[in-house]
Amino acid sequence: MLGFVNSHDGPRLAELGTSCPDHFLRTKIKPLFVDWDPSSRDVETLKSSITDGLVQYRKDYEAYYEKCKRPDSPAMRDPNPTVVLIPELGMIAWGKNKSESRVTAEFYNCAIEVMRGAEAIDQYEAMGQQEAFDIEYWPLEEAKLRRMPPEKELDRQIIVVIGAGAGIGKATAHRLVKEGAHIGCVDLDEAAAKETAQEIIDKYGPGIGVAGTGISNCGPSIGLVCDITNRESVARMFDNVMLAYGGIDSIVITAGIFVPPDKTGHIEDSLWARTFGINVTGAYIVADEAYKIFQRQGLRGNIVLTTSANAVVAKKGSLAYDTSKAAANHLARELAVEMAPLVRVNAVAPATVVKGSTMFPRDRVIASLTKYDIAFSEEESTDELREKLAAFYAKRSLTQTPIEPEDQAEAIFLLVSSRLSKTTGHVIPVDGGLQDGFLR
Repeated sequence: MLGFVNSHDGPRLAELGTSCPDHFLRTKIKPLFVDWDPSSRDVETLKSSITDGLVQYRKDYEAYYEKCKRPDSPAMRDPNPTVVLIPELGMIAWGKNKSESRVTAEFYNCAIEVMRGAEAIDQYEAMGQQEAFDIEYWPLEEAKLRRMPPEKELDRQIIVVIGAGAGIGKATAHRLVKEGAHIGCVDLDEAAAKETAQEIIDKYGPGIGVAGTGISNCGPSIGLVCDITNRESVARMFDNVMLAYGGIDSIVITAGIFVPPDKTGHIEDSLWARTFGINVTGAYIVADEAYKIFQRQGLRGNIVLTTSANAVVAKKGSLAYDTSKAAANHLARELAVEMAPLVRVNAVAPATVVKGSTMFPRDRVIASLTKYDIAFSEEESTDELREKLAAFYAKRSLTQTPIEPEDQAEAIFLLVSSRLSKTTGHVIPVDGGLQDGFLR
């Protein structure tokens, strides 16, 4: 590809268009070949050249349509290019998802090989415009396009889920990809993040590697490691998501930590700091780095934090956690003000979610069962013990039902979709109805 975009004949051949219907139905009649001198190393000039090139490409496509259309031709389709060629950089191929983008790239690679072979023998000749138009706007092709299923609600969206290795984050990743989103599964536990991503890939299709990132399988999801308390780690994670998918539309932060006090009820300073470092400062660092990306993109974005019903209900035994979640509640409001109108920032506030939560290891579950005098056996599995504790917590709510990760995922889906597009700066409780947590 670099050999083609850097060659003397590349611009001439690209302008001629493709010679095969299978090619141009994916790549359009021709690509956009960006007029840019790479020796300048001027990124702003490159951006300007891309912008000017897009404007001219649309005009060319409209002229092609007007010249070749017939009385019964379907309406003009999207006039934007699906293939962009840039000297020294290579090719960018576009589609509504990673799979379509990859196929478009493969088709134009094939088109280049045809050009190379034809030029080696004699001279490359492209398909005539009228013939190409009659194929592109063939009534049967139009009928096929009309029969395609409508796009899903989150098609073309890139969403980063932090804490995707377990619990609410894992459930959220699966919920959002179901609606068409591409998911960056992120976790401090790299193996857990990759496991969630692989579950999605196994269900929705494989991917390809991303050069220079260590990402070996980039399809509808990728698994990445990140320490949200480390700004460099967060920036590196976002860089890898953008290399894989081209940008970011929404960030969901479900990562959190609960540190119980010692037997005397005291919590060490270092553990207090760690609680706030992850539950508050980490969320801020992620949002701050994401905002830089949203500003560069110039596109509206979403950030969703995960707080807790404990943020408004004071109780004994979780001083650091509850206080940090109260701070996270207000962080969502402050970020909403700071980032408006470009980015919406909201939060979901679960009641205690026991199922699948890394914050409820076996020893903590047993301690809670003992505290509430709930009968259990050491022979019972951790999941069985969690179910008992969840059932106890459910009795304290108005709906009398356990709160599960999927319940939070549903609320998060609503917030990153367009369904609540006028909502920002709010915390949505998903707690089964806790009277003590009602708005005051």
